[in-house]
Amino acid sequence: MISKRLIAAGITLTVLFSACKTQGLKMSTAKEETATEKKVVVYQVFTRLFGNKNKTNKPWGTIEENGVGKFNDFTDKALHEIKDLGVTYIWYTGVPHHALVRDYTAYGISNDDPEVVKGRAGSPYAVKDYYNVNPDLAENPAKRLEEFEALIKRTHNAGLKLIIDIVPNHIARKYEGKTNPEGVKDFGANDDVTVEYKRDNNFYYIPKEHFEIPNGDIPLNGEPNALIDGKFDENPAKWTGNGSRKAKPDQNDWYETVKVNYGIRTDGSKDFPELPAGFDQKSYQEHFAFWQDKDVPDSWKKFRDIALYWTAKGVDGFRYDMAEMVPYEFWSYMNSSIKMKNPNAFLLAEVYNPNEYRNYIRLGKMDYLYDKVETYDKLKDVIHGKSSPDELTNIQNGMSDIEHHMLHFLDNHDEQRLASPEFAGTPERGKPLIVVSATISTSPTMIYFGQEVGEAGNEDAGFGKRSRTSIFDYIGVPNHQRWMNEGKFDGGQLSTSEKELRDFYKRLLNFTINSSALMGSFEEIQSANRQNNEGYDALLYSYARWSGNQKLIVVANFSSEKASEFNLKIPSSLISKWNLKDGSYVLVDKLYSENKTYLTVKNGEGSARVKIKPSESFIYEVN
Repeated sequence: MISKRLIAAGITLTVLFSACKTQGLKMSTAKEETATEKKVVVYQVFTRLFGNKNKTNKPWGTIEENGVGKFNDFTDKALHEIKDLGVTYIWYTGVPHHALVRDYTAYGISNDDPEVVKGRAGSPYAVKDYYNVNPDLAENPAKRLEEFEALIKRTHNAGLKLIIDIVPNHIARKYEGKTNPEGVKDFGANDDVTVEYKRDNNFYYIPKEHFEIPNGDIPLNGEPNALIDGKFDENPAKWTGNGSRKAKPDQNDWYETVKVNYGIRTDGSKDFPELPAGFDQKSYQEHFAFWQDKDVPDSWKKFRDIALYWTAKGVDGFRYDMAEMVPYEFWSYMNSSIKMKNPNAFLLAEVYNPNEYRNYIRLGKMDYLYDKVETYDKLKDVIHGKSSPDELTNIQNGMSDIEHHMLHFLDNHDEQRLASPEFAGTPERGKPLIVVSATISTSPTMIYFGQEVGEAGNEDAGFGKRSRTSIFDYIGVPNHQRWMNEGKFDGGQLSTSEKELRDFYKRLLNFTINSSALMGSFEEIQSANRQNNEGYDALLYSYARWSGNQKLIVVANFSSEKASEFNLKIPSSLISKWNLKDGSYVLVDKLYSENKTYLTVKNGEGSARVKIKPSESFIYEVN
């Protein structure tokens, strides 16, 4: 959501969020065994934008003016090329039917009021119907679910797995399930709207007050629309998605959504059973068994059923939006239910509070969380000249017990594009960042479509502004469109530098998913080289990764201006762990196999002569 960054920083101030925290449970910090043998790479695509060939890019443009991508644009060729890039999972973002400004009444879908829709195409995080998909994405909206089911099959046939969004904290103000399975009632259908809170109400209410549209942006940039009349029929008003209790939310609130009630009372206390002490060490099977005889809030059951509906259709997992705004007990209930149906389900959560990471992993049974406020933010500070890369070591060591669960990324739909002036500035300056992000831990790596060809998000899309690819508008993604090449998916329109960048990503990602060392041990060699090492400049960073049969030394130069030449020191502690005898060993860079140097071990200490260009990185394998 457009205001997510404003809210996330201060979210711990809200009573409801504080209720989600652990009270008195001591979390184990013992390192866990990794569950996978190879690295996972997630390729996030904004589904509406991926296949759009239209290059008009008019601000506030309609589908007719600016075009839109479809499920069918993910052809066998497109999926093959994505897999060939080194991808193992696709995250199809924006699939569930969300509020948007377009007339689909011919298909039994009600129109949405532009005054509670962000942009024209709408936010994918204001879900309107969880049992169907966005009609914009279908060639035939009447068959939209069948078209997505066909995409699930094509994705699996390509050797890929897929995840979609579930947004548990909030839904669209006008939620209408038009194709609910038998027995499924809409959110709020049985709510007692005369009270602010009741455990089995799906929403929080502001009794005796009507919802008022917030002051702020003019809907549709002032374009006439029959539904724009300064009013939206919601009586009584509901709490807004970010927790605002005002009948008239602020324009920076998530005003297009309403907050879901998970049994957190208005004073922040919990109105449901809590997990006993020691459940941070229990399996998902034990968590599932715990909940079988417990009475839980209605919203818990509704979201569990939604997840199991999509799991039954072959969806391999979910990305949970703003998961930390929902209590971890619910996640224990939800995720253990999913795992009982699909033990290999991929469950990724957006969580920004480091103090809560272990709760959501161990008590909430999440597989992966965003490593945003530590590794991502640190890398951004480094490339902006605000921080030393030395601090990456403390971050990695501080999360050593959970590092496998902390998914790494540099680009996604919420963040400024890696190649934008607001981040790295150029795709080339982003290269050392992605090398470190992808190789410093055993965790999955995520890239956002277009990142691999240097997309910088330069468009003013209307509601969405430049530096981020808009998720609220119909828009084209220029660099990605050049790779797409009118549906050939062969990079035919890419510039030479864009082709070289994609080749770099392809080399890096494919190496990571096949490297045993990257699922093994980590040791920094930064401190040894920062001390009394002539030529080892302040923007260099180095570390070792290894397994039983592979030893790697990673060296990255974050400087885009200065080349460096130095003798890289390999401390005796690492030489001993690697059981290397005195002598000479060949180091070959695994990215391009062109750079070769020698590791000389003498008296149990190692040294290798390294020459590194600006923004260059090496992944040396010891032979």
